Amino acid sequence: MATETPPPAQTPTRLPSTEEFTEVQQSAEFGELRRAHRSFAFPLTIAFAAWYLLYVLLSNYAGDFMGTKVAGNVNVALVLGLAQFLTTFLIAWWYARRAAARLDPRAEAIKSRMEGGA
Repeated sequence: MATETPPPAQTPTRLPSTEEFTEVQQSAEFGELRRAHRSFAFPLTIAFAAWYLLYVLLSNYAGDFMGTKVAGNVNVALVLGLAQFLTTFLIAWWYARRAAARLDPRAEAIKSRMEGGA
């Protein structure tokens, strides 16, 4: 059984020094990138955690409500439980789109400058 050799990893043209990393970390451009990430990721994380905890609390303390039939054997608990999965996928998709459009270009610009490619 033959094994394929993985392609060699691309190495940057030069490795930045510790001082350069510190300088970039303290730059306004990096701060803006970090703010852009946090202003999107933190509120969504908090909102999803609250939504999840609401589901757990309803499951524990509102059994009659969660047991309410919606259609056939489908009840509110099942609908809200499946909505948890849908919400997870929607948030992941939304984040991936936003990161690709707004975060990745900024991060790539910083990276290529640090590696000497700009």
